[in-house]
Amino acid sequence: MMNYILWAVIGVAAIYASGWLFRFAGRKIDWPRDNLNIYFRDVGLTEAAGFILGLVAVYFVCYYYFIVESTFFRWAVQGFIIATIAAYAFWWFGKLVGTDATRKLFRQMPLTAAFGILIILIYVILAIFAGAIAPHGQEDIFEKINVLPGGDLATGGDPAFPLGTDQLGRDLLSRLIYGAQNTVGIAFVTTLLAFFIGTSIGFLAATVGGWIDQVASRAVDALMAIPQLIFALLLMTIATAWAGSDKTLVTLYMIIIIAVLDSTRVFRLARAVGLNIVVMDYIEAAKVRGEKLSYLIFSEILPNATAPLLAEFGLRFCFVFLTIAALSFLGIGIQPPLADWGTMVRDLSQFINFAQFSPLTAALPLMAAGAIALLTVAVNFVVDWMLQKTSGLKE
Repeated sequence: MMNYILWAVIGVAAIYASGWLFRFAGRKIDWPRDNLNIYFRDVGLTEAAGFILGLVAVYFVCYYYFIVESTFFRWAVQGFIIATIAAYAFWWFGKLVGTDATRKLFRQMPLTAAFGILIILIYVILAIFAGAIAPHGQEDIFEKINVLPGGDLATGGDPAFPLGTDQLGRDLLSRLIYGAQNTVGIAFVTTLLAFFIGTSIGFLAATVGGWIDQVASRAVDALMAIPQLIFALLLMTIATAWAGSDKTLVTLYMIIIIAVLDSTRVFRLARAVGLNIVVMDYIEAAKVRGEKLSYLIFSEILPNATAPLLAEFGLRFCFVFLTIAALSFLGIGIQPPLADWGTMVRDLSQFINFAQFSPLTAALPLMAAGAIALLTVAVNFVVDWMLQKTSGLKE
């Protein structure tokens, strides 16, 4: 352990020393361009060390990609390059095609936000048109079981099943596509329900106050005191016993349980935002006019709280999405025969042992896990951009 710490200290010291030399040399050189002279004059030591660290990272990436034979690392680098090119193309396409408002929006957004929107659109298309895109149904069972991916007959594959089949004979490519429809669709519906419950009660507590605010706040405090995943696991175990063999009812219970538990976070935000809005003059004017409580909440408070709620919606969707995947991984989430990425990760986890023999076979559980991670990253990219845009901060 001490050796690792010593090497880490030496590495950090070497990077900072190299950064100091880089900055010193840059200040001594009379650059032909004034902006370079200004840059080296104003650059800090940490920034120079970061530049050296970036060069070291690029060196190791090139070393492992071209010299060390690591299939997964090469796939990761190639996937990153393809994703960057696709996001850049989508970004430029959005700036050239569309209405004036959309073109202006694309000109203002960073490349990361364009990447996030592109990924979200792809997932939406897969979720809506899964039945037309998938080569087979998610419930179809074939006689060929444990077919290896790749489609090569000589290596145990089948061209009809590019990603192979599972231990029951179901096409993995089709189930991966249908997983977008089930996992993402159910997460979206759950998030909508959580926001309806949380914003309604939160705005009601902020507007009325008194004992309603106290009761709602203390109930939310009690629910938030228990870890969400553990509480959801406990409630889903009870709900599964109640539902019995009715898998549709299990899914409905899961949506309601996660929505109620996640609405506590939405309640906190809605109440905090609502308390800042109800003291405004236009709210007092609406009360003097004799407007009803529903008008105050949905016509006065809600439109002025849209920006933070939209940003929170993206974050809540990620947490709901991951919670559903975790419950499915534990076997009490989305029930078979529905395809689900969390269940696929659990069922295909043993294929990781075949990494040295067939990298594509070992990548099967990583595809479902990667689909979960990719959507989470994409949504967070868009949420970060929305927060920056609504906060008024400039790059």
